Amino acid sequence: MEKLTYKNSGVDKEAGYESVELIKKHVKETFSEYVLTGLGSFGGAVELPEGYKKPVLISGTDGVGTKLVLAHKQDIHDTVGIDLVAMCVNDILCHGARPLFFLDYIACGKNYPKKIESIVKGVSEGCKQGMCALVGGETAEMPGMYKEEDYDLAGFCVGVVDKDKFISGKDIKAGDKLIGIPSSGVHSNGYSLLRKLFFEVKGYDVDTYVESLGETIGKALLTPTKIYVKSIMTLLEKVNVKGMCHITGGGFVENIPRMIPDGLCAKVDTTKVNVLPIFDLIEKEGEIDKKEMFSTFNMGIGFVVAVKDSDAAETMEVLKAAGEEPVMLGEVIEGKEKIELCL
Repeated sequence: MEKLTYKNSGVDKEAGYESVELIKKHVKETFSEYVLTGLGSFGGAVELPEGYKKPVLISGTDGVGTKLVLAHKQDIHDTVGIDLVAMCVNDILCHGARPLFFLDYIACGKNYPKKIESIVKGVSEGCKQGMCALVGGETAEMPGMYKEEDYDLAGFCVGVVDKDKFISGKDIKAGDKLIGIPSSGVHSNGYSLLRKLFFEVKGYDVDTYVESLGETIGKALLTPTKIYVKSIMTLLEKVNVKGMCHITGGGFVENIPRMIPDGLCAKVDTTKVNVLPIFDLIEKEGEIDKKEMFSTFNMGIGFVVAVKDSDAAETMEVLKAAGEEPVMLGEVIEGKEKIELCL
């Protein structure tokens, strides 16, 4: 009988060590002056920046979901890490939090160091866009749990905001304006539906070129989730933002109401949305009702802010100066439904 080792049981420690060496340079690129430990420490230590009177820590965790299936199919692994960071930092951003640090968790059937490096390279890019440090993580090789080629991703982010600047939406009033910021595409929600629609029902392949998209369906669906940290941090320095929401699973219908106080309603003019070609394609191929589309996808708007009517013009200008193309989506009115879509 062959001598039993960890390696012939399915876990290659040497591959793990190689992965760590390959990702070190990507991780270090995200470090700020507040990071006190290096990769390999038992914990990631980050000092709070100065200037906070009553600092409140905001945390968020998420994954990428079945978008990973498309990464596997195309053997493209350097974008899903951006999605991972985006799903976490965009969420904590809704409370006005400045992201401080991020940790990732990669579970795989077999550790392929170059693949792990590609994934972490994406996480590093996401952290740079999200203005936070990648201070640690875990790569778990789990034969028997995952097929050799498979992996899953999860992430965890912590940010900070002064207590008196914490944004919850409680100060939103009737008459406030709703301003949307465009998305980059589908982002990271609804992929179980999309995979069934395109690859099972309609018979697309990931390499099917779609004229209206200007690229293959596979590449279009792997477009990384947009990260809004830099634009929103700039906005918060200049405007009193009363509420914010990240348009994720459940689209407009589920997410905008999350910042609307009871007794008020977000009246949204969907005709103001510059619907992206990918959503036109989904609607057409799936014969999906318009309201259902806005109840499932971001439709081209990935983030929404609520401000006083008197601050709306300045908000638009600040966002434009930050490189965004903001859209006046509607306003807050009195009502019990919390959201009204004008289709």
